[in-house]
Amino acid sequence: MTKRKHQLLTESERGQILAIPTDRDHLARLYTFEPADIEIIGARRERRNRLGVALQLALLRHPGIALAQLIRDRGAIPHDLAAFVAEQLGLRVTDLADYAARDQTMTDHARELAARLGLRGPTRADIPFMIEAAAKTAWATDKGMTIASGVVTALREARILLPSISTIERASSAGRARARKQAAYALIADLSTEQVQALDQLFDDAGGMSQLAFLKTIPVAAKPDHIRQILDRLRQVRKIGISREVAGRIHADRLRQYVTEGRASPAYMTERYIPSRRRATLVAFLLDLEERLTDSALEMADKLIGSIFTRAKNAQTRNYATTSKNVARLMLIFRRTIDTLTDAVDTGEDPIEALDASVGWNTLLRARPEVATIAETASLDPLTVAADRYATLRKFAPDLLEALQFRAGKGSAKTIAAIEILRTLNKSGKRDLPSDAPMPFRKEWRKIVVGDDGKINRRLWEIATIAHLRNKLRSGDVWVERSAGYRRFDSYLLSVPKAKPIVSALGLPPTAGEWLEQRGRELDWRLKKFAQRLKRDALEGVRYRDARLQISPVRAIATPDAEALADRLDAMMPRIRITELLHEVARETGFLAAFTNLRTGEPCPNENALLATILADATNLGLSRMAAASQGVTRDQLLWTHDAYIRDDSYRAALAVLINAHHRLPFSRVWGDGTTSSSDGQFFRGAKRGASGGDINARYGVDHGFSFYTHNSDQRAPYHVNVISAATHEAPYVLDGLTSHGTDLKIAEHYTDTGGATDHVFALCAMLGFRFCPRLRDFPDRRLATIAPVAAYPSLTPLLGKRIRSDIIAEQWDDVLRLVGSIKAGHVAPSVMLRKLAAYERQNQLDVALQEIGKIERTLFMLDWLENPDLRRRCHAGLNNSEQRHALTQAIYTFRQGRIIDRSHEAQKYRASGLNLVIAAIVYWNTIYMDAAAQHLRSTSVAVPDDLLAHTSPVGWEHIAFSGDFLWDRAAASNGRKALNLPPDSRVA
Repeated sequence: MTKRKHQLLTESERGQILAIPTDRDHLARLYTFEPADIEIIGARRERRNRLGVALQLALLRHPGIALAQLIRDRGAIPHDLAAFVAEQLGLRVTDLADYAARDQTMTDHARELAARLGLRGPTRADIPFMIEAAAKTAWATDKGMTIASGVVTALREARILLPSISTIERASSAGRARARKQAAYALIADLSTEQVQALDQLFDDAGGMSQLAFLKTIPVAAKPDHIRQILDRLRQVRKIGISREVAGRIHADRLRQYVTEGRASPAYMTERYIPSRRRATLVAFLLDLEERLTDSALEMADKLIGSIFTRAKNAQTRNYATTSKNVARLMLIFRRTIDTLTDAVDTGEDPIEALDASVGWNTLLRARPEVATIAETASLDPLTVAADRYATLRKFAPDLLEALQFRAGKGSAKTIAAIEILRTLNKSGKRDLPSDAPMPFRKEWRKIVVGDDGKINRRLWEIATIAHLRNKLRSGDVWVERSAGYRRFDSYLLSVPKAKPIVSALGLPPTAGEWLEQRGRELDWRLKKFAQRLKRDALEGVRYRDARLQISPVRAIATPDAEALADRLDAMMPRIRITELLHEVARETGFLAAFTNLRTGEPCPNENALLATILADATNLGLSRMAAASQGVTRDQLLWTHDAYIRDDSYRAALAVLINAHHRLPFSRVWGDGTTSSSDGQFFRGAKRGASGGDINARYGVDHGFSFYTHNSDQRAPYHVNVISAATHEAPYVLDGLTSHGTDLKIAEHYTDTGGATDHVFALCAMLGFRFCPRLRDFPDRRLATIAPVAAYPSLTPLLGKRIRSDIIAEQWDDVLRLVGSIKAGHVAPSVMLRKLAAYERQNQLDVALQEIGKIERTLFMLDWLENPDLRRRCHAGLNNSEQRHALTQAIYTFRQGRIIDRSHEAQKYRASGLNLVIAAIVYWNTIYMDAAAQHLRSTSVAVPDDLLAHTSPVGWEHIAFSGDFLWDRAAASNGRKALNLPPDSRVA
């Protein structure tokens, strides 16, 4: 296919602009004639003219073109449309005869009908109107399909028939160029001469690299020196003085595009832009960079402060552990002392003499200092131990406090006052604190900070204040100007008016009273019903013994017949190289079209290089090694392709194309209908310690690392992934995947393991319309909650916890709805809000309300779990899907010993996204060939029932060659599908 000059739309998108539906429902909605239409049509004498006029009338209304244009574009009249129109008139499609061959008649009819409908044909004079419509649409986006659709909508509203698709595309391209120019000038219009000069100087050399490249290299390892380096960069950015108000002059999506381009484009490439575009890109980039540098400094400080206290606690633990033998010896002395004194009291003997004879007075005196030391070690607050690392804190804290502007509400005024005192002391060099220095931290620390002489210990006070500030920043009680991750808590939520229609669409009542009344009735009925069944011992797999629940584990339900069928299908799969598989899936699904050029919006012309770049991410091989192991691509091509086409949003869009394509395959429904899913984390070791190698999670041993937290549908395909620290709780990320995956899947029920479950997740899942079903490891130890008094369920008393605090729910209901609406609208990620709420030192009332709502939803789920063995089996099977994916992941992600050596979160996300995309491609390819294998077996009279197919899986990989040379040219040349591996014609890739 020849590439068109200035291509805006793909061939598929060009077809969609003037698409004629084929399914009956859409045909009925668009092309059903009313009596007035029948009258117009019936005025024609000949059957062919009646049918021709009817088709003209239908097409003029939608998509808004004449029949002659449709025939020119397609070469024929769509049969489904002609048949539907003919059916309404009692005619046959063959009645058209030679109507389409009579150009003058067709033209005359089209003009007459257009006049009746108040329409007119397009002219050259309409081009400026079309360009302006395109520019208005392109103000927010560069997506060709969206812009072209805006032009089509404007033409329809103006009652103008649509011109050719080429004309629409050219006008859309011109409108996009105009919008880009207007946005660029809006960003740079108020720049002073000094600012323009400062922007241009960003490309000057600064120690072997340009100043712009230097600003882009943000240190990632948590070190005091790195915080200072980040703050130095921040000061350089601020010195240019770009006003934040500039960002509001253009659409947020357009600004985001400039930011993305500024981040991804190397300095040498940005320098080649025309001046207006170059400077606009730099303005947007610097606005974003100021936020990122601020957040990076705060995140690094957060880690360092946390590590100071973690090390203090670990040191305290070690010190206490070294005294364990002494503790045992001293406890024996203590026991003998008590026994001796007890006997002396019973016998009337002198206690002191008895104690001296039995234990020895000198022994007790020698033990006294040891007991004091151990008691002091055990009761020592981590703050006191953390004071030993005060020097580390001083390396970065003064600079951090001076560089950033902290803000807070009235409730945190003491925190801001304490920060101001620290700033003053740091500037003056004074050591002593004023006697009335504010102490915003917790009460236990106040007692430690103030000595016996009433004087405040500067070192302890400063450490306590900085640690307190860290917690306040995490929760949002204290925020920082020009920050994205440490904003005011309320700024993450939509306003009540904006949230109201969103929560209404979710079916949530406007008042807490309505919700509590409905939930209270349901919970009361369910608890009483459960009590009766429990008393009758009528719950399958559940027993109630000694006031404790006993739940039988779920057994595997796959039969030998199912396993035999799975083995048979696996044996029939063609042997294939991963390079061939990716090319074949790309041809069938078109997922590579999602990787558009960052600057032009066009798809990548070098599919080999693009697939090799994706596979380099997926296998952890890296671009240089991929180039060395490949034939058909070079390292330069891979570097260019990665810079121009690989982005987080491109990976997400490509994955959505693949998931949707797989979802449409009829065979994928043997495993599920795409309404249930599961999520789980998989641990990957990081680089060396101190080099941004992640965190330690004792569950995975002593290695630092990260977790790829992945969502998998019941059709076995991975549809979302997040990269999180190994030490981070998984629960906040459950909802991220459910609310922002961007695919056609309609997830209704979701499974996780215990790590993904909290009461907050229960609450938000229920309110957002998801059924949350975790497999709780500590199920018997969890208490059921009640809205009614606990006394209403006497037989369940041992299983019940505290009564729900309905008053808190009622007080916070409006904010709960704001939070739910904000998440549903995509205004804020669920993980961000859940982490903020968890960071409060004292429980935030919104946090408490969510927790109480979650207890209700968790109780209803627990009752479902106990009463429904099928739910337990579904959850078990769903989590097994994640385990199968983990095994495939380990087979693919093998290079560099499977370690994540990338330092930036962005690069780590690329690795996870590339891996997810390749797995989705494998799942798609396997599904195609498993379908062919099943059809082959059925054609040979072998029974292949769907209930057995349900226990197979498209996540197998034994037939796929992942390593060796990557022969991209050969893979690109292998067109068509492969033959099944059938004896004696077995084929090996």
